[in-house]
Amino acid sequence: MATNSFSIKGNLVDIFKKEIYLAEIVVVEGKIESINPIMGSDLIINYQLSTNNYILPGFIDSHVHIESSMLVPTEFAKIAVTHGTVGTVSDPHEIANVCGMEGVEFMIENGKEVNFKFNFGAPSCVPATTFETAGAALDSTQVQQLLEKPEIKYLSEMMNFPGVLYKDEEVMKKIAAAHALGKPIDGHAPGLRGEAAKQYIDAGISTDHECFTKEEALDKLGYGMKIIIREGSAAKNFEALIELLHDYPERILFCSDDKHPDSLVLGHINQLCARAVAKGVDVFKVLQAACVNPVEHYKLDIGLLKVGDMADFIIADDLVDFNIKSTYINGELVASEGISFIKTKECTPINQFDCDEIIVSQLEVSVNDYPLEEGRIPVIEALEGQLITNKLLLEKTVDGDKLISNTNTDVLKMVVVNRYHKAPVAKAFIKNFNLKQGAIASSVAHDSHNIVAVGVDDASLAAAINLVIKQRGGVSAVSYNKQWVLGLPVAGLMSTGDGYEVAKTYTAIDAFVKEELGSTLAAPFMTLSFMALLVIPHLKLSDKGLFDGDKFSFL
Repeated sequence: MATNSFSIKGNLVDIFKKEIYLAEIVVVEGKIESINPIMGSDLIINYQLSTNNYILPGFIDSHVHIESSMLVPTEFAKIAVTHGTVGTVSDPHEIANVCGMEGVEFMIENGKEVNFKFNFGAPSCVPATTFETAGAALDSTQVQQLLEKPEIKYLSEMMNFPGVLYKDEEVMKKIAAAHALGKPIDGHAPGLRGEAAKQYIDAGISTDHECFTKEEALDKLGYGMKIIIREGSAAKNFEALIELLHDYPERILFCSDDKHPDSLVLGHINQLCARAVAKGVDVFKVLQAACVNPVEHYKLDIGLLKVGDMADFIIADDLVDFNIKSTYINGELVASEGISFIKTKECTPINQFDCDEIIVSQLEVSVNDYPLEEGRIPVIEALEGQLITNKLLLEKTVDGDKLISNTNTDVLKMVVVNRYHKAPVAKAFIKNFNLKQGAIASSVAHDSHNIVAVGVDDASLAAAINLVIKQRGGVSAVSYNKQWVLGLPVAGLMSTGDGYEVAKTYTAIDAFVKEELGSTLAAPFMTLSFMALLVIPHLKLSDKGLFDGDKFSFL
């Protein structure tokens, strides 16, 4: 904690009084000792016409998986503070699915090494389902042990909503443990409506970040839930939901959920604030969602510009674009003019990887072994900016007795390789990646993080997958004459390197996939990472096979 004392002047944004006025803030030993209005100054009525120093509480990402940034917490913080983020509500279930309790402890301890306010949850669904192979499991006893830790602020997203509805014993024990400790429970129930939604919420589930229509969100708001508007690298629900902030300012929060490193370098919650103001939402309602609501809902130890609070605040050029000039946490200047003062820390990786390199013949798909419906093959349709997929029935392309990719129709082979032990490779077909050559692969594959790959031919698929295996985790892309790989040695999810360098490498690979391989997706790797996410309908592929998310069973 900073021991220096200082004072700072600027246009103070008082979210609670809905006023902006010139004031001096006095900070002593990292806390706000006094806020003194400067006599003779007027209230700022039209902030859109005024550009100056605006002092406001720091931003909070109300639901994020740090692991999806491909950065360890310390490196995530280093970049996030440049955009005015002072804290996160972080679900570590990605690393928990790989490394269990050890993974959660890793995130907590790594986060403590820097001046940033990480607030971790106890993962509620590890593994997310029994229809995939994960590296670990957390039962209700272990979840309770985590919830008893002061660093654990909540029970993180309850993806097993059928378990809630049917009162699964383990699920109910986890919920009861959170209730007994007075810690909130995050939800995850895409598309759940009506009586089923009410029953889910009545169990004590307090938030949902998975709404993809305004009607669904209104349904859940009507039953008392809070809605977290998500805008990440893949899932983008801002446009569908932002109008809700006009009428429900006390019950809306902002989050990224999953943010790849290139996106994080460009901006964070400040971008959502700018977009909301541009939509005509009152600036105080915007800042309530971005700053106040997460602190109050999760009972976070983050200051809100009140006397006696920790000095966690930011200075912005304006309240339109939200360009951040300075970020203070516990009274310490951690970022200024886009430069972060958080330093890279050494990190010892933890991991789980027991996977031999594969050969081309393991990727072949026999016509006789693949499910057919009405003479056609079921195909996963990936959707831009969404985690949900559609199930299509399309014509098959055959070479001899084998099903193969077809670049003309954009029906490409997708495979999932078990990274935890030797097992047959799961295979399916997918549409909308639009690769014209080569393949891409990743060990970032929610929620169990096996290796997922898409490609135009088996040789390219094998090459991309083996690059990931050699690195014991990573993202890769191959063409007929080039190869790219970004190693992610921490659980196959995160790099130990400098965040900006990781972002630069990832940006180069992403550009290669679009410019040379031909993908038309805005975020091909982020989209790929959700194609094995069984808890989001409609059709997905796990390491055990093609999965119907509506029937919750394998095809």
